Amino acid sequence: MDKPRMSMDGTEEENGARGRPTLVYPLGEPPEAGIAREIAPGVHWVRMPLPFVLQWINLWLIEDGDGWTVVDTGMGIEQSREHWRAIFEATLKGKPVKRVICTHMHPDHMGLAGWICRKFDAQLWMSRLEYITGRMLVADTGREAPEEGVRFYRGAGWDEDALDSYRVRFGGFGKGVSRIPDAYHRLSDGDVIDIGGRPWRVITGNGHSPEHVCLWQEELKLFISGDQVLPRISSNVSVFPTEPEADPLADWIASCKKLLLAVPNEVLVLPSHNEPFQGLHERLNNLIDGHERALSRVLHRLRQGPKRATDLFGALFARKIGQDLIGMATGEAIAHTNCLIGRGLARAVKNEDGVVFYESA
Repeated sequence: MDKPRMSMDGTEEENGARGRPTLVYPLGEPPEAGIAREIAPGVHWVRMPLPFVLQWINLWLIEDGDGWTVVDTGMGIEQSREHWRAIFEATLKGKPVKRVICTHMHPDHMGLAGWICRKFDAQLWMSRLEYITGRMLVADTGREAPEEGVRFYRGAGWDEDALDSYRVRFGGFGKGVSRIPDAYHRLSDGDVIDIGGRPWRVITGNGHSPEHVCLWQEELKLFISGDQVLPRISSNVSVFPTEPEADPLADWIASCKKLLLAVPNEVLVLPSHNEPFQGLHERLNNLIDGHERALSRVLHRLRQGPKRATDLFGALFARKIGQDLIGMATGEAIAHTNCLIGRGLARAVKNEDGVVFYESA
């Protein structure tokens, strides 16, 4: 049996059925924070530090006629603002940012969207579900943890210490997000955006977030993948208390298959984390295979007897799960069990204490 995967945003490389992909990284060393490096005509690579395990995020600055388009923004923290100020002064050549495109609503991607939009009177462009979900999560800031969330994690097998930690941490999403604009321009799958005289096609995906936006430019052979395709890590795919019976893993696998058909292999992939790479189709197949193997391991555990979500960590992850990762680990474990339930291979049974046990069907 292959080594379990740790796919929770940056902790360990994927190890799928086809082995680790032999990807090509043609751009060499990343730019320093506060520096924009042109990597294709009019397309600049920006890199910002992050205050957690991932450490860095890639952002994209695209020349756009009489202005600029920003794709993703980094966390809403002063360190990132300082780096953006340096880039604005050194790179914009006196032209304003006209719009900010956010691939999705996570704070490392839209954290400074509002700040940049207000600074330049720019427009925010996002998919509808990402915009609405982001505003909803920011609205939780300062709220007490909901009882539905406590029941969800207790049912997954959390002890009281973990539940207390959840209560303390709840509502922290908005701390890394500047005030979101009250209006936005909607992006939908199949839209074509003119940026600097070149058409960029919108391709949406699901699973990591509700309606994640990717951008493909055919002439330059560039594919801005956001978190939908990363070269060295597999994005977190989780179930949350707001929709406990969701099947985001089925959505994720379907999105990977969609990209295999929609985007040619010879593009240069511009991911949000790690370095730009070539080998899109190999990586997509590797991601699909990795999750299918994980599903097989989880099903093997369930055939040994009923299991809580927390009992399945060993089938999915190669390291011990502490309090810092238990939320993502639980979300991923339930994503795998819900996918097996959707395939008719497992079922969930709740006992009189509200604890959910999964068993093979």
